[in-house]
Amino acid sequence: MEFTFSFASLLLLLVVFSLAPLFMGVILKVKAFFGGKQGAPLLIKYYTLIKLLRKGSVYSTSTTFIFKLGPIVSFVTAFMLLLFFPFAGLSPVLSFHGDVIMLFYLLGLGRFFTVLAALDTASPFEGMGAAREVFFSALAEATIFIILVLFFRLSGGSLSFAEYFSGNQVVNLWSQSAALIILVLIALFIILLTENSRVPVDDPATHLELTMIHEVMILDHSGPDLALIEMGSFCKMLFYSAFITCMLYPFHTGIAVFNFIIFITIMTLLYAGIGLVESITARYKMDMVPNFILTSFALVFFATILTMELV
Repeated sequence: MEFTFSFASLLLLLVVFSLAPLFMGVILKVKAFFGGKQGAPLLIKYYTLIKLLRKGSVYSTSTTFIFKLGPIVSFVTAFMLLLFFPFAGLSPVLSFHGDVIMLFYLLGLGRFFTVLAALDTASPFEGMGAAREVFFSALAEATIFIILVLFFRLSGGSLSFAEYFSGNQVVNLWSQSAALIILVLIALFIILLTENSRVPVDDPATHLELTMIHEVMILDHSGPDLALIEMGSFCKMLFYSAFITCMLYPFHTGIAVFNFIIFITIMTLLYAGIGLVESITARYKMDMVPNFILTSFALVFFATILTMELV
């Protein structure tokens, strides 16, 4: 197993990571614009994180060490995703053959501990949210692994995430498989909304426990613990957004600074698109959400079928 490490990529990763809360502010600004409001400042997420880190955490007497461990694992696993991502066409910080499978199991590990922390509170509302989270994420995982099968075929049998966008057979919208990539982009955008609990699957701004999914699981978290959960959610959103961005632009201009500017521009537009979707779309009823998620599976499954050779 070949293993690589890049210090230059680590610096780029830290820059992109520091911009993650700013991107979330773009979504809020777009939603405020369509609502005819001025909205919160772009730096609102930075202010929120600083405020949470300055506070103390409150723990219920019914919770155990699992409740404290949940936010830590959630953040660490989400940040580890970024270590294997080739931002702006630059090689990732860490890379090895087969890392693409580990990435999505990291996502599952973070979700597992978040769900355990919610159940550890003995709250019926948080247990309800955890059940919904597990059910919807199970549907989304089917689409994710079908995407991996498709990328494995399109990239000539690669199992390294970086090779999908920088190998001999690059997988993006400008390749020979552009028609299939369009289907993947639509499906992946649906998964982005699902995995990050965005409208129309969930509403991060809601305060009604009966309709919450992700937010109801973290109601008992506070202070630095809640800050870790927020940063973990920023990293997860960044991962999926960068995934889509890499398929929209190949990043082979030869000028690293120019690649980075284009990368950030496309990412910003994608976050603005998320804000647009949340502004013009109503949240689905709970019984409609599975149909919405399975639509992404149908699109990617159809794309995968088209890549199979006729015997």
